[in-house]
Amino acid sequence: MTKTTESWGSRVGLILAMAGNAVGLGNFLRFPVQAVQNGGGAFIIPYLVCFLLMGIPLLFIEWSSGRYGGRFGNHSTPYILDTMTKGRILKYIGVFGIFTNIAVAAYYAYIESWTMSYVLHSIKGTFVGMDQSQVANFFNSYVDVLHSTTGIPFEAVIFYILCLSINVYVLSKGLGGVEKVAKIGMPLLILFGVVLAVRGVTLGTGGASEIFPDANAWDGLNFLWTLQYDSILDLKVWMAAAGQVFFTLSVGMGTVHCYAAYVKSKDDIALNSLSAGFMNEFIEVVIGSSIVIPIAAGYLGLDWVLENAGFGMAFQTMPYLFQQWGTVFAAIAGVMWFGLLFFSGITSSLAMGTPCVSFMQDEFGWDRKKGAWGFGLVTLLMGLPTVFFFQQGVFDEYDFWAGTVSLVVFAMMETILFSWVFGLDKGWREINMGADIKVPGIYRYIIKYVTPVILIVVFLGTVFAPKDNDWSGNVSSLFSGNGWPLDNMSIIKKITNAGLNEQIASATDPAEVQRLQENLVAVNSARGLLLALLIFILVLIYISYRKRVREGRVTRI
Repeated sequence: MTKTTESWGSRVGLILAMAGNAVGLGNFLRFPVQAVQNGGGAFIIPYLVCFLLMGIPLLFIEWSSGRYGGRFGNHSTPYILDTMTKGRILKYIGVFGIFTNIAVAAYYAYIESWTMSYVLHSIKGTFVGMDQSQVANFFNSYVDVLHSTTGIPFEAVIFYILCLSINVYVLSKGLGGVEKVAKIGMPLLILFGVVLAVRGVTLGTGGASEIFPDANAWDGLNFLWTLQYDSILDLKVWMAAAGQVFFTLSVGMGTVHCYAAYVKSKDDIALNSLSAGFMNEFIEVVIGSSIVIPIAAGYLGLDWVLENAGFGMAFQTMPYLFQQWGTVFAAIAGVMWFGLLFFSGITSSLAMGTPCVSFMQDEFGWDRKKGAWGFGLVTLLMGLPTVFFFQQGVFDEYDFWAGTVSLVVFAMMETILFSWVFGLDKGWREINMGADIKVPGIYRYIIKYVTPVILIVVFLGTVFAPKDNDWSGNVSSLFSGNGWPLDNMSIIKKITNAGLNEQIASATDPAEVQRLQENLVAVNSARGLLLALLIFILVLIYISYRKRVREGRVTRI
């Protein structure tokens, strides 16, 4: 078995790659929407508290666990966890560090492909002369694979395959390829973001019109940064803030473990992890909050934003707003906006591919090129259903189980393992080994007690999410003896397809009933694919373990 000798070319490259892993589409698409839907300024305080008490500890845990496993020649979570304690089962918990990445990359690359297409359409001037509803309908047409906006048959499929191929090509070049993309993509991302943010914060009332006379970009900024103290006491806001920390830092996926496994044994991880984490926070909180919401409020008014804020604004609203800047500047803004989203996406998806490639390299002797194409093939097979059946709910089903539940489950288990099984004494020494800063001693207790409790609460909150996500109201209802009505997005309700079944039961139009039943079939098929992927990876881990036993490579501490 050839020992892997790859390592990061420079500290800057490592930090940019780690920051690129964290800085994803959620920084610009999810964070502003979550802030608007959860009280604006009231959301920021719980968000920052969760970042300090959950986000930073998870970064310390994953960086130190990864570097520790890397010393034993392990670069993927199954065997990184296996080196941390005796027992055969822990390697199978590490399945999430491969499963989650493939499942998320499968639909994440689809969003990336949208950004590539929209860059092209921005340059072509496709959106010139379109009103807001036409721009929104353009997106709906694009995700319909039978419809083409460029004349290319199956356009959405072609762009998806092209985007995935770019990811595979970069991954085939090893860490050097990932590092080069990070060194180019992250500075451009920040540059594009700053330019658009400056435009957002300086727009003022310049976008007001007869239809929206009260439009004011500053209203959007004030809403995001003005504290509403009554909302801070709402448990819904805290749950939303904790959830956003997961999305924004890319923890609970195994990507950080893998990147850190290539860090040399005595190199710093404490300052590096904080640098990557705070770079992500700056981009999300400062730049991310200064683009979509202020620009939308500047042309459409704050009331419109509060009523319509959603993930789709990036593709269904922003191209229309850019047209207000004139043809030339609209094209430039479109390239910057969708280019920014592309770079934020690809730096994250490359991180998702690396653990899978590293696993095949470590366990089966595959080279980087073969591993990258293997990852690309499996991801393509998993991802095509999200393209063809996007409107039937396959995309959302992947996102819920792989992009939400899986992250919470793995983060919870790895935190308990690190603090209580591996042992915090060993863990704390690993965090501080070679550190360029002194990690505050209080984090020793936060990692052991506070972070696990928060993660358990978040997990239980996902399982028992209350109706309408109204935590405060339903807690009061529970204590008054009126029960705990579950939301259709809770794990318990999702398993039984309660939401879809309710829609089918209440539908009266036969065509609508048939459409909903087709959605139900698509959703169940998506779960079947995810389960098949999980079993497939578990089998690979078992085969690799038996291979290690035969070769005498089983590592114990």
